[in-house]
Amino acid sequence: QVQVVESGGGLVQAGGSLRLSCTASGLTFEDHAMGWFRQVPGKEREGVSCIDWSSQTERSADSVKGRFAASRDNAKSTLYLQMSNLKVEDTAMYYCGAMKKPWCDLRIPTSAVEYWGRGTQVTVAS
Repeated sequence: QVQVVESGGGLVQAGGSLRLSCTASGLTFEDHAMGWFRQVPGKEREGVSCIDWSSQTERSADSVKGRFAASRDNAKSTLYLQMSNLKVEDTAMYYCGAMKKPWCDLRIPTSAVEYWGRGTQVTVAS
């Protein structure tokens, strides 16, 4: 069956960096754009970044542009999120999603996800 597993979360000081990883199995990785999402308690899950199957196109939420960058290694079926200049408001559970299509829409809606991971917690301390 399909498995999507995130790793790399943790506690970091504001201004610091962190890299998240997401490994997928049981699917053809290149058939899916891949996305990162985040959620804090009491709020809706929001799209952070989407990268298409060929890494030619990346979409990012305005709140993370210039600070977060997604990348993928299709040979390893792995997605990454490099997060820099982290802010306290970046604190959230971060989820990886295998999108239904190989390309990214202009926006990053949760409805575009076919398979979800269980998340990894990122906490940014002031």
